[in-house]
Amino acid sequence: DIRIALFDDTPAHRDNFTKLIEEDFYDSLLFHRVVPDFMIQGGDPDSKKAGPDRVLGMGGPGYTLKPEIRHRHFRGAVAAARLGDNVNPDKESSGSQFYIVQGRTLTEPLLRQIEQQFGITYTSEEIQRYLEEGGAPFLDNGYTVFGQVVEGMEVVDRIAQQPTGPNNRPLKDIPMNLRLD
Repeated sequence: DIRIALFDDTPAHRDNFTKLIEEDFYDSLLFHRVVPDFMIQGGDPDSKKAGPDRVLGMGGPGYTLKPEIRHRHFRGAVAAARLGDNVNPDKESSGSQFYIVQGRTLTEPLLRQIEQQFGITYTSEEIQRYLEEGGAPFLDNGYTVFGQVVEGMEVVDRIAQQPTGPNNRPLKDIPMNLRLD
């Protein structure tokens, strides 16, 4: 089990995620993209009963969400996937696809480089957290983080280590079953 706390200051994403869970939208969907030391991604409705050669990651519920970019990509961050800037300059989020950051620990020089490259200023507390816990700071200010894993990061770590094939799809299907507490 992976337990997630949703953030109140990202209400559109929180409410959408909750609605989809209540509708059983996510039941039997796959974690279809897994990149060790980075993240695990799921929520593509096309992944349900998808054959092993099917390329996944483009499906959704037929709508996007306006960005609510407020939080950093620390280890355990839960964020909305989205199309890239070249086709999505407004950074609108997928209506259903999400990822959980596994991340890696960072060095202060690397964080300073990310600050310069992306125009981000980290607080001393944020720097300390990235140094101690890790994450994916190169995604900061680009994607909506709407929750945080509060229990079960060891499960995220196990999923992230699964062997993958083309497009970082796990060779063995990893289905999800989301529910509200």
